[in-house]
Amino acid sequence: MKNAKHRWPLVRDYLLIVAGALLQAIGLQLFLVPANLASGGVSGIAQLVNHFSGWPIGLMVFTGNIPLFLLGWRYLGGRRFISRTVAAVAGFSLFADALLWLPFFPPEGLVEDLVLNALYGAIVCGVGYGLVYRGLGASGGSDILARILNHWRGVPMSQSYLLVDSAVILAAGFIFGWEKALYALLTLYVSGIVAETTLEGPGTVRTAFIVTTRPEQVADGILNLMERGVTYLAGRGGFTGDDKTILYCVVARSEVAQLKGIVHDADPAAFMVIGQAHEALGEGFRPLAGSQRR
Repeated sequence: MKNAKHRWPLVRDYLLIVAGALLQAIGLQLFLVPANLASGGVSGIAQLVNHFSGWPIGLMVFTGNIPLFLLGWRYLGGRRFISRTVAAVAGFSLFADALLWLPFFPPEGLVEDLVLNALYGAIVCGVGYGLVYRGLGASGGSDILARILNHWRGVPMSQSYLLVDSAVILAAGFIFGWEKALYALLTLYVSGIVAETTLEGPGTVRTAFIVTTRPEQVADGILNLMERGVTYLAGRGGFTGDDKTILYCVVARSEVAQLKGIVHDADPAAFMVIGQAHEALGEGFRPLAGSQRR
């Protein structure tokens, strides 16, 4: 029983990777390929070659990633990184070609509308990317190259993605036309947002720093009315040089209005800064133990 418990995180990671690879393949073959919307990286290059040669996209994606696997082994953590990435790329490659053999799968796509294909292709592929990332894997192609450039030369990953994917879509503009290339850029942008949302989950919370001369009254309202924790921080005003008490608390997005009301009622002259955090773990929020990963 204990061994099974220790194995579950690994099994969960690979289940997420396989599910993500399947969604990426569906988004590609159901929306992007029929509309001639090139995705970025190796899969985008495979689409361009497939347009002229008819060679299977999945097979070309896996073959094109082999040199990147070797580089990833060298620079990105050896077996642990490569095993998950190979699983993600192999799963995507297999699903991308196998889907076309299903009798009920429409190779011409669901709709002809370019906007719908770009939007839903981005959403489906983005969720797939996010699931792979949650499984601690990478989707190959520009994913590996961006991480290598970041690790080896310090190039920011956002710039690496932009360089690699823009080059592929530029080539697609000459082949499929510039209108479709512009839609492909939009698809890449939306899929990145969806992937980030899928990876981080819906746990976005609000943080608040409150500078007040009535810290006890404000803290009492937060503790008793909202049942949220409060932390006292010591500060000093840069202009006046006076000592200040700063309250720090974390609340759900839906509780921001209530927090503002409590602060205003206790100290109308308080200074308050509300920020955003991707995730809160611990009492009152998601349990810290349930979020641990290998």
